[in-house]
Order: sequence, then structure tokens, then C-alpha cells
Amino acid sequence: MIEHLKDNWQAERLQSLTATLQQAASETSKPIVVQNFIDGKWLPSRGQETVEIINPANGAVLGYTPLGTAEDIELAVQAAKKAFKTWRETPVIDRVQVLFRLKTLLEAHVEELAELITLENGKTIGEARGDIRRGIQMVETACGMPLMLKGQVSEDIAAGIDCHAIRRPMGVFAAITPFNFPAMVPFWFWPYAIASGNTFVLKPSERVPLTQVRLFELIEQAGMPKGVLNMVQGGKDTVNALIAHPDISGISFVGSTPVAKYVYQTASANGKRVQALGGAKNFMVVLPDAQMDAAVRTVLDSCIGCAGQRCLAGSLILSVAEAYPAIEAGIINTAKHIQVGNGLDPATGVGPLISQAALDRVKGLIQSAIDEGATVLVDGRHSENLPNQGYYLGPTVITGIQPHMRIAQEEVFGPVILLGQVGTLDEAIHWLNSSEFANTTTLFTASGAAARKFSYEVDPSMIGINIGVPAPMAFFSFGGSKHSFFGDIKAHGQASVDFYTDTKVTVERWFKDSSIW
Repeated sequence: MIEHLKDNWQAERLQSLTATLQQAASETSKPIVVQNFIDGKWLPSRGQETVEIINPANGAVLGYTPLGTAEDIELAVQAAKKAFKTWRETPVIDRVQVLFRLKTLLEAHVEELAELITLENGKTIGEARGDIRRGIQMVETACGMPLMLKGQVSEDIAAGIDCHAIRRPMGVFAAITPFNFPAMVPFWFWPYAIASGNTFVLKPSERVPLTQVRLFELIEQAGMPKGVLNMVQGGKDTVNALIAHPDISGISFVGSTPVAKYVYQTASANGKRVQALGGAKNFMVVLPDAQMDAAVRTVLDSCIGCAGQRCLAGSLILSVAEAYPAIEAGIINTAKHIQVGNGLDPATGVGPLISQAALDRVKGLIQSAIDEGATVLVDGRHSENLPNQGYYLGPTVITGIQPHMRIAQEEVFGPVILLGQVGTLDEAIHWLNSSEFANTTTLFTASGAAARKFSYEVDPSMIGINIGVPAPMAFFSFGGSKHSFFGDIKAHGQASVDFYTDTKVTVERWFKDSSIW
């Protein structure tokens, strides 16, 4: 459905993608409804209900996502189950060849994919390029599966007895992915799963399916064998069908904490491996000895990048002692001058939120902070520079944040910078460790001793030192702790091999044959 989109995005790119999609709808006399990809074929969903795919920059309807059924899931799982029989026997060096070919195709289509991400998600074009680039890094790392999958051998663990351990694929895996990174997050999972010898079913967010449709066209072009990788469109019913299906060995999920907890509890009760990544409340601590100009720039970018709609976004800035005045002044000065608008405009610094409901929720959290005694220093709700259409909120800076406030406890998921003050590093660590979330945290300092103390004592699993978004590279594991992660094994990197394979250990002894010896 997207193959006719232009390759040259130049002067009219703000309108071209939307216009092309609308033209396609008029040419066929039917609205664009995205399809499933099952057993190497594009198939219509069995679901009769649909949800609109909205361009959050202007509210335009780009198409429709069908709300798939358990029958759609059954078709995909059975195709994957059938393909597993031959795929697991394919040598790993041959399995990764399709990933090498896909990587080349992705590199050739970065700009097209980035603009498509911006069209349906709203993030700026630079952020969208980062989205697809990080996805490409996952594919690159998964291409190293021949090394990552190697087993272990020990000779003479006892007299005349040897032992070896190998990694074996387990069957069909699935992932349920969110709206905020339409390209990247699915790549956290399926490349590692299929390179390990498993087969896969992906359920992308119903809000942003267009990017995955285009990606699956490229995956098909790369020569993915039938049934190895499948995609089903849908909502809650398809999620429930996946986490209950007896032929699925494991589930990966990224989304809000309540849903992550539900997926973990339900899928694990059905005997599946689960990695469910939930919400976050990422604290950023600034010590007086930090390089303040760099800290201000880094903190602000962390909080408002992708309009704050990322699980690694900075949220609550804790200034220690006399660090506060410089942080407040620097953030106010910069936040006031950031352009809010359509992400396809290169001058835009902050794009729209994903929906009207998301915008209303964030505005409600801002109001709750005011009601509880906080002070708004920069109010992005009423900026004169906000576009008339779309779901926009300008960078908003709030000071006087206290631990008991609702906005200090909940994930905001919007371009809101919360400022708090503490007297010591110990107080900052105590505050951030009291949060139910433990995804990431960052310290800004010039002191190695302070950095070591911070890294040693904080609860979050991903830690930054003078880094705004401590997102591990593809060859390291990714995932938080506490209510930010439900499961035992983290995502991507070497951890993915642990998740997608079962270790088979053989202990063997061979007796001498006197007739030969």
C-alpha cells in the first residue's frame, strides 16, 4: 500500500506524504486499510472494526488499522510453527544472510522510512532518523549470531567424562510493540529471535502501523523465508490471543506499566518466557561541580526529545545545593526559544504528542502540579506559537516539585521538565530510589568518587554519567527494574540469546573398546 510513495522528498515534503496517501484512497474508492503479513503473503484482517491512523501534526486521517481477531493470530502462529521445522535446521551462518541483505535495504531507505515515522508518529525528522538508525544497529548486531550463539565445552569434568552446552531455539516467539518508536522497538526483538533459529509474530501498535508495513515490504524484498516472520494488526484482542496461545514460547512487550504487568502475569501463567518493559520516571541529578552549560543542554534534550514520549526521557531534575539557580536559568532561557511544529520541518525542535487523549492527560498532570503547590515557569499549554491544528504542547518547566506530588510519581510522557531541589547527593539518591520505577537515571558531575557512589547505590538498571539518555547500544542489554521491567532476561544484546534459546547440556563418557584399543 505504500510502494507508490515518492523517493524524492524535497520542497513539498510537508504535504506530499499525506497527499499521496489520500490520493491512494481516492483512486481505489476505498479507505486505506493496512494488512497482515502471514506466511509470506499480504492478507486482509479477519477483524471488522478499525481504528484511524492519525497524523498528529494536523489531525488528518492517513488510513485505518483493523482490530484483528484470535483467528488472525492463529493463522500467523501456525505459519510460524510450520516454518520453524526447517528454519531451526538452517545453519546460523545461512540464517543471518537475510539480515545482511535487509541491512543494505534499510540503509538505502533511511530517509523514506524517517519521513514515514514522522508522518504517523509526529517526532521530528532528526529523531525519526535516529529511530530507524537504532533499528539498523539491532540488525547489524544480530548478524553476529554465529558468534553470539556459541556454546561451551569442558573436558574431563570428572575422570573420563566431558560436558558440553549448546544453545537451541525454542519455537515461535512474539512481540507487542508501542507507538513511540515505530521502527526501532520491533527491531529489539525479532532479528535476534530469528537469527537464533526461532520464528516470530509481531503485533505493532495500531496507532503507527505504516512504518512496519513499509519495513515488511523491505523484509519481503530481502528474501525472508515464508512463515519465519509474520505481522498481525490489531488491538487488545490480538494481544490476549498472543499471550494465551499454547504454541508461543515467549512474549516481548513494551508499553505502560499496568499493561506490562498484565502481560507478564498472564503470559507467564500460561507457561511462557516474558520480558515486559513498562513505564519510567527518570531522575537526573546535577551536582554543583557539573559543567552547567553542557548539563542544561543535555537535560533539556533528554526531557523534550521525541516530545518526551520515550521511556528513557528525563523527567525530574534534582539540583543539589547551589547547582539549582544555574540549571533553572539555563533551562528557562532555552525552553522559551524552541520551535514547536510539524516534525517534517527541519526547524522544528518539538513535534506533537501522539493523540488528543495524550495531550489532555499531560495537561491534566501539569494542572495537578499547580494544584499541589508547584510553580510553572514556562507554560507550553498556552504558547502563542503553537500550530492551530494537531496535538501540540510546548516545552513546559515546573519548579517546586516535591516527592508527594502526583506529577513527581507518574510518568508524564510529554515535553515537561520538572525541577526539584535537594541538599545532598544522598538525598537525591534516596528520592529517586523511593520511586516505584527504575528504568534510567543520570548524574552530572566532575567527580569520579561521586559518580562511583551514584552508580553503586541507585536502583535503576541503566545509568548515565554526564549522559542525558543512557540508552545501551545494541550489543549491550536493555531494560529497567522494579515496575519498569517485568521478567528475568533483558532485551537485545547477548541477553537476547539467553531469552530466545534453551541451553542443552550433555554429560558424556565413552568406555574404551579393548578390541580396537
